[in-house]
Amino acid sequence: MSSEDGDRGSGAEGAPPEQLALIRESVRQAKGSKAKPRTWRGAALAGELPVARVLVDKGVLHLDRYFDYAVPQELDADAQPGVRVRVRFGAGRHRVRDGRREGGGLIDGFLVERLAESDYSGPLAALAQVVSPEPVLSEELLGLARAVADRYAGSLADVLQLAVPPRSARAEQKPSPAPLPPPEVPEAGSWGRYERGAGFLEALASGGAPRAVWNALPGPEWSEEIARAVAATLASGRGALVVVPDGRAAGRVDAALTALLGEGRHALLTADAGPEKRYRQWLAVRRGSVRAVVGTRAAMFAPVQDLGLVAIWDDGDGSHSEPHAPQPHAREVLLLRAALDKCGFLLGSWSCTVEAAQLVESGWARPLVASREQVRGAAPLVRTVGDGDLARDEAARAARLPTLAWQAVREGLKHGPVLVQVPRRGYVPRMACAQCRAAARCRHCAGPLEGQDAGVLRCGWCGVEENSWHCPECGGFRLRAQVVGARRTAEELGRAFPAVPVRTSGREQVLDTVPGTPALVVSTPGAEPVADGGYAAALLLDGWAMLGRPDLRAGEDALRRWIAASSLVRAQGGGGTVVVVAEPTLRPVQALVRWDPVGHAVRELAERAELGFPPVSRMAAVAGVAGAVAEFLAAVELPPDAEVLGPVPVSAAMAGGPRRVGGPGVGEEWERALIRVRPGSGSALAAALKAAQAARMARGGGDVVRVRVRVDPPDIG
Repeated sequence: MSSEDGDRGSGAEGAPPEQLALIRESVRQAKGSKAKPRTWRGAALAGELPVARVLVDKGVLHLDRYFDYAVPQELDADAQPGVRVRVRFGAGRHRVRDGRREGGGLIDGFLVERLAESDYSGPLAALAQVVSPEPVLSEELLGLARAVADRYAGSLADVLQLAVPPRSARAEQKPSPAPLPPPEVPEAGSWGRYERGAGFLEALASGGAPRAVWNALPGPEWSEEIARAVAATLASGRGALVVVPDGRAAGRVDAALTALLGEGRHALLTADAGPEKRYRQWLAVRRGSVRAVVGTRAAMFAPVQDLGLVAIWDDGDGSHSEPHAPQPHAREVLLLRAALDKCGFLLGSWSCTVEAAQLVESGWARPLVASREQVRGAAPLVRTVGDGDLARDEAARAARLPTLAWQAVREGLKHGPVLVQVPRRGYVPRMACAQCRAAARCRHCAGPLEGQDAGVLRCGWCGVEENSWHCPECGGFRLRAQVVGARRTAEELGRAFPAVPVRTSGREQVLDTVPGTPALVVSTPGAEPVADGGYAAALLLDGWAMLGRPDLRAGEDALRRWIAASSLVRAQGGGGTVVVVAEPTLRPVQALVRWDPVGHAVRELAERAELGFPPVSRMAAVAGVAGAVAEFLAAVELPPDAEVLGPVPVSAAMAGGPRRVGGPGVGEEWERALIRVRPGSGSALAAALKAAQAARMARGGGDVVRVRVRVDPPDIG
């Protein structure tokens, strides 16, 4: 620079027009230039496509993007799209070489693609390691994971943690078996009981993509019918995926597929298999050796090649909702897969959820139901016992079971086992005044009093024993059980029928099957074992306990649990009887008596549409400390049609009790706000929530007060 230039100043303000033009041109060229991939250590690079685009496994929203790394020459052959890699990520304050920082700590990731050049203008750090040359992340699986992350306002890394199982080196070293040729087209079998059942199988076998909501008839045939749908899909040369709620249901479909097609044509993906076996089965599916998958919730991401059918059984079961971020539901993931892969879709259940009814009402799926004659011939006789009956029943006032229930048990035991469904496990969870039925509360903290096995009365919140309780409403001193647990019920029935064996099935021990000999089987909802030949009778106790839950889905969920238990009972023609202790005028009870879950779901859907509740609208829950929730709501840029409900206080977890997924712990004071939008604005709502959450994390780092965001929460109160 000359002295004259120095007198004008070193800035651009005093520069002549020619010099300003040169400066602008040089800036434009600098912005448009691409950096040559190079490493700080000067390692030799791959000759072709020397840039690797990597998804790092951080799982935080503000880092939900790809990062470019240089590919060293020694890793060129193994560093292919889809493999697991390790890279250095972060500032690396204490890792300085030749005056430059050299990355940070090692972190896992997936290599997404190889490029010739990078958009990053600086030097690229090199891949540290290719963990395994096995490609586990396909382009289809990556696209599905991105769609799920966008729908649930989550990060792609979190979804891939759910989609790709942990690596097992021994499983990767073992080769997968050779794929078998397509099987023959199966017979319609019991699908002939449904009006469009045979046509559904024919469409699958011919390579079509039918979409159906299937209201299954009572009985154990559902697993065989799913197996025939899978076999029809395999016969067309395509793959099939079936997601069920638990391992017991997966075992039944597994046995049905094995009996129909033999060994080697499908994979069973459940947690019971263990990590190595499960990963080996997953690899067989990824490599194309197996074209059909049956599994629980995590199998919704199974990388089935050339997918022709996705099926889900009992979509209303809470096990289908993933508790880990971003908490997707298996039904919604399979709907995304059906849309992305243009494959068939089958949603089956003995009952019917509101979401399933909406699929039919919108025309996206067709109903797959049986005629009323078929339903009446397969369903048991359902009888009700309401409050009026209990008030007139001397036996019900002295004991827990009404006379009709005792008679049904006594008559059923002459012909086989009897199922007793109790909505709570344990002994006597909650107590009430025997005279006025007011809830018994602790004098110290107003918590609920619970009866223990030894007859001790103790508070369920603070644990203080109560030895001299009296009712503050009527002055009574006698107590009765509000909801009696499964163990107490088994004890009472054992005394009433001393010559009959009593079995229990619940959280501690879930029975899969019971013999067809006379016995009393006491079970909590969802743990009912299957009886050989079906149950002779069933008692559904304390129906008001399930119907009275403060939740939008209380009626739908109670009906689903009742129908699931009643479907294990013999048909009315075979003497099967179900007694439900609930008010007979309530809509879910009437739907059970008529065996009309579809009609109940349609009416629920119409009411939800009037009130603007899901699934007609899209909704998200924002929960956390009051100040953090208010700050989040003030910062998020919601769609124009968004409506914020709340915030309202959230009940904290009880001491010693379970903590609700995504809810406050013991002693924590949270608030929750609900945000709902009209149909069509769900994607905009999820994007806005994700952007606001990412901005908070980037701004606050590790000191930010966490706010939990959940899109389409299953329980909204």
